[in-house]
Amino acid sequence: MQTWRDSRSRADNATNPLREALAALGLPERVRRHLQPMLTHQGAPFVHVRMLSAEHVERIAEALRIAAEAPSLAAASSGTRS
Repeated sequence: MQTWRDSRSRADNATNPLREALAALGLPERVRRHLQPMLTHQGAPFVHVRMLSAEHVERIAEALRIAAEAPSLAAASSGTRS
């Protein structure tokens, strides 16, 4: 039972920051509710992302691209390579 609780906590702990990130992007609460912490029958933690509009996914993807490029920009400006 403790393993199941730990897995549930892990799924919750993964879901909540993602909801916060979507809120920071200005996505409405109804979109953030599409993220659900889940467990498999074996107790593996997952985050289930239900159907999202193409517009919202495009905004999420753009934010991820910007975030992925940020460390390389910082390294390039300091004269080091990552």
